[in-house]
Amino acid sequence: MNFDQSILKNDERAIFALRSLYQGKGYRRFRMSRFEEYDLYSANKEMLVSEGVITFNDTDGRLLALKPDVTLSIIKNSLAASKTVEKLYYNENVYRISEDSHSYKEIMQTGVECIGDIDACHIKEVVLLAAQSLETVCDDYRLCISDLALVEGILRDVGIEGMLCQQVIRALEDKSLHSLSGVLDADAFCKISKLFATGKTGDELIGDVKSVIKSKETLERAELIGDILKMLPGKAVLDFSVTSTGGYYSGIIFKGYINGIASKVLSGGQYDKLLKKMGKNASAIGFAVYLDTLERRMDSSDTEESKSFINVALPKGRLGEKVYDMFEAAGFDCPLIKENNRKLVFENERVGIRFFWVKPSDVAIYVERGAADIGVVGKDILLEYSPDVYELLDTGLGRCRMAVAAKKDFCDDDTKVLRVATKFSNVAKKYYGERSRDIDIINLNGSIELAPILGLSDVIVDIVETGKTLLENDLVPYETVFPISARLVSNKASYSFKTEKIEKIRKALSVQVMKNDD
Repeated sequence: MNFDQSILKNDERAIFALRSLYQGKGYRRFRMSRFEEYDLYSANKEMLVSEGVITFNDTDGRLLALKPDVTLSIIKNSLAASKTVEKLYYNENVYRISEDSHSYKEIMQTGVECIGDIDACHIKEVVLLAAQSLETVCDDYRLCISDLALVEGILRDVGIEGMLCQQVIRALEDKSLHSLSGVLDADAFCKISKLFATGKTGDELIGDVKSVIKSKETLERAELIGDILKMLPGKAVLDFSVTSTGGYYSGIIFKGYINGIASKVLSGGQYDKLLKKMGKNASAIGFAVYLDTLERRMDSSDTEESKSFINVALPKGRLGEKVYDMFEAAGFDCPLIKENNRKLVFENERVGIRFFWVKPSDVAIYVERGAADIGVVGKDILLEYSPDVYELLDTGLGRCRMAVAAKKDFCDDDTKVLRVATKFSNVAKKYYGERSRDIDIINLNGSIELAPILGLSDVIVDIVETGKTLLENDLVPYETVFPISARLVSNKASYSFKTEKIEKIRKALSVQVMKNDD
């Protein structure tokens, strides 16, 4: 009797298809327990996607944990020696804090690991297998590829090191050319922006690196990535925003997206550093497919309709009106938006753009979750909530600052805990944490200025525009935490599939920014 797979959900169908794919490529299934000793994860916390680990005591008193990660367990139990190669695949549940719900969730993963004496051929094989995994689910996919060793090699070879190197990598990660221009001189900015441009072909990457870089190791990395791009024309995309801030990966790194799903479906790369840390004299490369994301895929009609528009989340209020004026001046207008009506969504099919108004603090949520392709949001929101989006442009609108303010006669006594009233608790914790200052956060949502006046707090951390409100309440700004302005942000999956359209908007808006600055 034939089994009717139509009754299965997307993730269940994917499990069968991917298992068949991996077995057909010679990968052996690796089975493991749901539990591991907690020490494995506590010793490698910087390697975990989520810091939260669910623990419990075994009957013999040992502290165990529900698996938050598969790769650590595989490495711990791997038999691969330095002169052999072990090819494994898995189909396991992990238990960790979800990026979407910010609560603990059981997440189904499948993936492969190649461990041992791996070479360029093994690397190409695994990357190709990652692409085939995406194609098994949907043929409308993108595999975004970078290489941390190549990035670091290029920066080292052009003389960018230390803290400046980290600033450049963070700017690349955000696709933030305005951040790059703020930390580099004109010559270095021109050179770096050319070398790290997104979307090059394999030959273009190799040619550009050869024109500037002379070290053999860096050139070899460029040639490896170039060869991989040639293997997957139109599907593999060079994207230097794909990085690893947690120190997990050490070489090639990649993320996979499927059209209609707002977050990454696959991620992987080389993780030699992790093996060395765990005492393994070997190399490794692998990837995971996040099966739970497959249920978020829109139906085909929604996907086709969304392809023709760039969806833009605008912040309500005066800032949003200024933002729209900038879009209009850049050639992306929608006359209906200025009419006196109660509509929520406004379209202009001629220029392929769709606007909708949302609460300013919600813009980043709409973009991160893919309801909007792009949006404009204050830097304060980005730093407070750290949404997983690209920061494409500083519009220069809504300039103000995040500041520490207090009574005029305030004097900080560092022998006492500093009481801080704010609605930006993450910003305040980070700011004072970097200064090793012990604080007590008091979360407030309105009339923050009242807190020090009534003795509820010693200081406040809040947005300051003109400072008039502070002055009228006998408060003064003591320190600037960071400057604020409105930023153009993009959903990462949307950028992968609508690169040309989004870049056209970004470039047109950047012209308006320069005009406003003049």
